Amino acid sequence: MNKERRAALEEVQSTIEEMKATLERLRDEEQEYIDNMPEGLAGGEKSTNAENAVSSMDTAIENLDEAASSIGDAAA
Repeated sequence: MNKERRAALEEVQSTIEEMKATLERLRDEEQEYIDNMPEGLAGGEKSTNAENAVSSMDTAIENLDEAASSIGDAAA
C-alpha cells in the first residue's frame, strides 16, 4: 500500500475513533438518565426506549471498534 492510501486509511480510522467517543458519551448520558429516572417512570415506555437506545449505541460502538481494527489491519 502506498503512503497516500495508508494516510487516507489512518484518517478514516481517526474519524471512526472520534465517532466512537461521541457515541460513548451519548450512551453514558442516556445511561445516567436511566439511572436517575424516578421510580414511577422506571419500567415504563420512556425507560424502555432509553434502555433500547443504550443497547443500540453499545452495538454501534462495538461495530465501530471492529471497523477501526479492520482498517488498522489494512493500513499495516
